[in-house]
Formats: sequence, structure tokens, C-alpha cells
Amino acid sequence: MESTEYKCPNCSAGLTFMPETQKFGCEYCSSEFEVAYIQQLYADEENATGTVDTAEIQDFEEHTNLYHCASCGADIMADDEQTALFCYYCHNPVILSGKLTGEYKPDKIIGFKLTREQAENRFKEWVKKRWFVPKDFKTDEQLEKMTGLYVPFWTADCDMKADVEAIGKKIRTWTSGDYKYTNTKEYAIARKADIITEGIPADGESKIEDLLMESIEPFDYDDLKDFSMSYFSGFFADKFDMGKADVFPRIKQRATQAGKKVIDSSIFGYDSVIYSHENYRILGTKWQHIMLPVWFMTYRYKDKVYEFAVNGQTGKLAGTPPLDSAKLALFSSAIGLAVTAVSFLIGGFLI
Repeated sequence: MESTEYKCPNCSAGLTFMPETQKFGCEYCSSEFEVAYIQQLYADEENATGTVDTAEIQDFEEHTNLYHCASCGADIMADDEQTALFCYYCHNPVILSGKLTGEYKPDKIIGFKLTREQAENRFKEWVKKRWFVPKDFKTDEQLEKMTGLYVPFWTADCDMKADVEAIGKKIRTWTSGDYKYTNTKEYAIARKADIITEGIPADGESKIEDLLMESIEPFDYDDLKDFSMSYFSGFFADKFDMGKADVFPRIKQRATQAGKKVIDSSIFGYDSVIYSHENYRILGTKWQHIMLPVWFMTYRYKDKVYEFAVNGQTGKLAGTPPLDSAKLALFSSAIGLAVTAVSFLIGGFLI
């Protein structure tokens, strides 16, 4: 039996037949599948018909320029009308390096709703409450580095099977005379369910912190539109450098968490629940490559780069502000002197 003819339904990596289990396994995402399931899956796909819009792919290839940063390795996409002069990650110059192939064409996109002015005002409101940031962090020169950026995301609809066993306890106590009684009843709980999670996102850009992108979620998928080059006008975009296999562990973790919430919500009425077996298996994943709008900015302070992001659809902001240790030390000294002065005055009154 040829093992290389099948691709993993979850991450699209090659499957290997494992003699010890008589199943197909994926070495990238650790998924396992019954032989019959994979054969049936491929039979269904071969019977399905689909069309590819070659005109849209050609338009994407012809009108999308790729710029490369030699300093940090970032690849920046822009349309013919937009010229990239600097890297929004490290602020060094970039050079035009060619065009992109059709494989990088997104399926869907959410256009920017937040203007640059609105994003800057949102940042100003946020930074106004941070007392101990460096002085130049609040300057207009820093704000000029804010970039309207379409970030590549993978979204996944996961077909998952859940198999859970637990012990539920109901405890009743009462007092009779001088004695206190406790009655404990244990119940065997079993849940087997087919669960589908839809639209779980994971960004496909390794240079942006995953936690930063998760912190500005959620995006409203009701605004998703078929991709068009017109959305790139006036903005930049990242080329994904992490494929399906790379982001699947994050997708799997989030899908499993969602599945666990579904199962947990079905178990109620007990004083305590102890899980003895939990198994959540993803049998298939339907992927989409989408572009999501982000106002993005970096700030370099003492050889460390700080990243900030504003959701270009909702305005939600996230980032970790740099700390000016000199400002903090000055403030602490002032507090210390104030405490000393108050103590001296109190001591004077007590004499």
C-alpha cells in the first residue's frame, strides 16, 4: 500500500502507514486515521467537482509586489500603486524582490473599518495612562511608524470526535440527634459526541507574536468578503511564512478547548465531577486563508522590540509598553521622600 498518496486531512502534510497500529499517521500534527476513513475521504473528494478562478490568480500574481527586508527577513506585500520604503518590523529599508505566486492569494478578506486617525487616537488614549514609558514613545514621530497591515490568518473548521468518561458525585448531609450523616452517591458519566468548531483562527506570520494577535480578537466574520486586489490599495500585507502544518497545533489546542466547553456544559447537577478519560480527536479540517486588518506598530527600546496592534475592524488594542527605569526610579524616590516627610511630621506631633 502506498503511503505517500494521501495527505493529512488536518494539516495537508504527507501521511505514513504505521504497521504497528494499522493506521495512517501524520508526523507533523500527530493525527491518526483509520485506513477505511482516509480511503473514503479521498473517494468523496475525487467525486466532487470544483473550479479555480485562474483570472483572479493571474491578477494577484501580476499586480502584487513583494518587498524583502535584508535586516530581519520580513516579506512585505503591496499592490502596484503602493511602494514599500521601510520595514514595519525593524524600520530598515526594504528592496523590491519580485512578484508572488498564486498560492499566496487569500480566499477571503475583511477590509479596514478604522481610519489611521482613529487608530492613532485610540493609541493616544491608551498610552496616556502609561506614566513610565520613555518620552519619545508618545511622540508624533513614533506614531508615524504605525502601518495599516493585512495580516495573513489561517482559519479552520474542525470535525472532532469527543469521548469522555467521568464520575459524578452527589453528596447529602444531615444531622440526627448527636450524629451527623453523609450520603455520597457516585454516577458513571459517559459522553460521545461529534463536534464541529468553525472559524478558529491562527496567524500565519512568525514575526508577529501569536499572543498579540489573539489579544485583539475577535474579528467579526460577517464582514468577510471574497478577496479582491482593491482592498490592498493604500495598505500593506504580510506574506504568510507558516503553513497549515505549522499552525495546526495552535488550531488543535483551541478546538479542543472549545470541544471541552461543549462537553462540560452537558454535565451538570453534580456536587463534583472527576474526569477519568478525555479524548478529543480531530478527523478533518477545512481551511481558509484570510487577510485581517491590523494597525501595527513597533518600538525599539534598549535592544528590545515592542509590538503594538489595533484591530482595524473593532479598534481593540493590545501591546506591552516599554518601561523607563529612570522614570520609575525617580517616582519611587519621590514617594520615599514623601513617606519620610510624613513620618517626620507624625513623629513631631507625638513628642
